[in-house]
Amino acid sequence: MLTPVLLAILSLLSLFHVPNEPPTQPKSVTQKPAMEKPNIVLIMVDDMGWSDIGCYGGEIPTPNIDRLAKRSLRFKQFYNTGRCCPTRASLLTGLYPHQAGIGQMSEDPERPEAYHWGTPGYQGFLNRECVTLGEVLKTRGYRTYMTGKWHVGMDGKEKWPLQRGFDHYYGILAGASSYLKPQGGRSVWLDNEKLATPTDPDYYTTDAFTDEGIKFLKEQKTEDPFFWYLAYNAPHWPLQAKEKDIAKFKNTYKIGWDKIRQQRLDGQIKMGLIDPKWGFSGRDSRVRPWEKLKQSEKDTVAYRMAVYAAQVYAVDYNVGKVLDYLESKKLMDNTMIIFLADNGACAEFYDELGSGPFSYINDPRYSSVSYGIGWANASNTPFFEYKVKPYEGGIATPMIVHSPKLPKNRQGKFTNEVGHLIDFMPTLVEASGATYPTTFHNGQKIKPMEGLSLMGIIEKDAPIEREWLFWEHQEYCAVRKGDFKMVRKMGDGAWQLFDLKNDRTERRDLAALRPELVQEMNQKWQKWADSHQVFPKKVQ
Repeated sequence: MLTPVLLAILSLLSLFHVPNEPPTQPKSVTQKPAMEKPNIVLIMVDDMGWSDIGCYGGEIPTPNIDRLAKRSLRFKQFYNTGRCCPTRASLLTGLYPHQAGIGQMSEDPERPEAYHWGTPGYQGFLNRECVTLGEVLKTRGYRTYMTGKWHVGMDGKEKWPLQRGFDHYYGILAGASSYLKPQGGRSVWLDNEKLATPTDPDYYTTDAFTDEGIKFLKEQKTEDPFFWYLAYNAPHWPLQAKEKDIAKFKNTYKIGWDKIRQQRLDGQIKMGLIDPKWGFSGRDSRVRPWEKLKQSEKDTVAYRMAVYAAQVYAVDYNVGKVLDYLESKKLMDNTMIIFLADNGACAEFYDELGSGPFSYINDPRYSSVSYGIGWANASNTPFFEYKVKPYEGGIATPMIVHSPKLPKNRQGKFTNEVGHLIDFMPTLVEASGATYPTTFHNGQKIKPMEGLSLMGIIEKDAPIEREWLFWEHQEYCAVRKGDFKMVRKMGDGAWQLFDLKNDRTERRDLAALRPELVQEMNQKWQKWADSHQVFPKKVQ
């Protein structure tokens, strides 16, 4: 029996107890049980359309992404935020982009203050009320690497990858850049050092981002699990590709965008990706039928698409390098691999035949050279609209997940479950056995995760118990409840309502027929916007 004196002594000794967890560790939610920690490779492409790769209906040869898909689960209904940097903010943090500080765009080298709007949701860089995947996984013993496009803050060292959870980094802090000679404010960085403009005539960012990432893995001296975030800038404009790759497609697109679009739709129906009753979205009024173009227009715009296809093709053989490396080291069976795009196909500059003079293609001095609305429409087959707008063509992405936990009888299959970027943080927290912190950054309170883990879908095809998803970017708004989705532009008219189960190409507006549902979804969107830093958009 303990005497009062002994109890007093024990109480005093407890004041000097050293906790098991170092004081620098973040305060966290309940610890996950110990488990084998898989390696994680997260691959994101830039401005690629929903139907560009073979396993989603495209004619561009992507044998390596397709072989990954055969061992993986493919999502029919997975969403991004519709734009480069808000997507990166959500992917890295598990939050909606406004919560992370990037409701519009991120800082760029030419105008570092352009997107500092004076409100919490519009800072132009990741704030300190969020944590990145790198920061969370490091607390579970992961080595963390990133290569490619950062685009979530660059004006100040504290915003760079090494200061946000990554052990090593090679890539471009800014957004768009030259594939051939990244330079100036859009140069390549290694860790925290800005590198000189590449002089190698064979330099190509897609190759370099892959090769440098594999180099990081080869240089790792420990057997710790690794997380590699590989963010390609391809196939984002400018149109720049290797001549030998372009040559593979020199005749492919001479048949025109209408026939390519039909071929893709036929392939999607055959593989069970889409419902035949959806058909195509309506023709973009700015795009003529192919036969209405002059021959000279056909020739130049077909070549633009050939360059774009070559950019996608280069991504594929670089994904092949990643798979080959993992297989050579016998790591595939314990590596989770995720592949997706940051937004839908890009129609920016809104030129039917592509922006920028034809002579600017493959000229490293020029950046705003694109393939045009006609081909963007084909890239997004069968969906409506493009990057930025939250119609399906702007926010739907291919999403492929390879996981050690995926049963063999479900490999190569599709799932119709609805997922979103905000689901990556809870998914990787569960897969790794990590904890998501309640405080970090020297005691800063961290916003709770917004998404849901996908591990239930991956492991046993369990449905996600979620009813609502939300979007806002550049005053384009959307909300999804079950199979119903509403879209509108602020101050520009009423909500449109679509039944995605029966009309995912968004051809039939049901708002006038379902006023009570419109009211409910509008109220829910407004409540979300008011609580997630969507408003105010700017300080006046």
